[in-house]
Amino acid sequence: MPVKVFGSPASAEVARVLACLFEKDVEFQLIRVDSFRGPKRLPQYLKLQPHGEALAFEDGSVPLVDSRKILRHVAEKYEKQGYEHLFGPGALERASIEQWLQTEQQNFDVPSAEIIFSLARLPPDMPLGGGAPAAAPGMHPAHRQKVEEMQQAMRQLEKRSRELGRLLDIYEQRLGEEEYLAGDTFTLADLSHLPNADRLAADPRSAHLIQSRENVSRWWRAISGRGSWRRVKELQRPPPSAEAPF
Repeated sequence: MPVKVFGSPASAEVARVLACLFEKDVEFQLIRVDSFRGPKRLPQYLKLQPHGEALAFEDGSVPLVDSRKILRHVAEKYEKQGYEHLFGPGALERASIEQWLQTEQQNFDVPSAEIIFSLARLPPDMPLGGGAPAAAPGMHPAHRQKVEEMQQAMRQLEKRSRELGRLLDIYEQRLGEEEYLAGDTFTLADLSHLPNADRLAADPRSAHLIQSRENVSRWWRAISGRGSWRRVKELQRPPPSAEAPF
């Protein structure tokens, strides 16, 4: 039976898993579930993920809900299938991959996700760097609240951009020494960055975080150009039906 993935391809957690499955040529069935629309949740999905989070995964009798644990499961179980270098050929390589996976989860994921969230709360044509507009005296309470929300989003955006920039400076140095984060081949360490990095690169207001760093930019072009990620991007288009087998 094919692997089952419950969730929306637009979710970073789901997209991360789909990219891994495509890399490993693993047959899967995608059951599209919008975690923000409770009435549409399927009973089978809720059994695996009772809190209705973004992702649920089933491989035979193995249910998993954490995307990075799923990456490790798929890379280990289907080691000799598809692209064979995702988890490294030996203990030393795997240790390096694990180190960068932890860096992505602990240091890259949170600031990048909060940048994406903050940008979504700001008008797309608002210039960055000058701060959000100030609330004028006598402003309607609803408008004042909107302005205050934009100010908060701008502060969060600036804070997280500085934080992510410092991390990407470390990446820049590392990628000046190696082709990819864990060495000279594409691995889970790189793959795990794809969903959030894709959104950063796609938004002109945050793309400079990647484009301004030569080695990071070269790395991003290499990993985002892989066939697996192009296939994920195709799945992120509006679906023709609620369920699509692969």
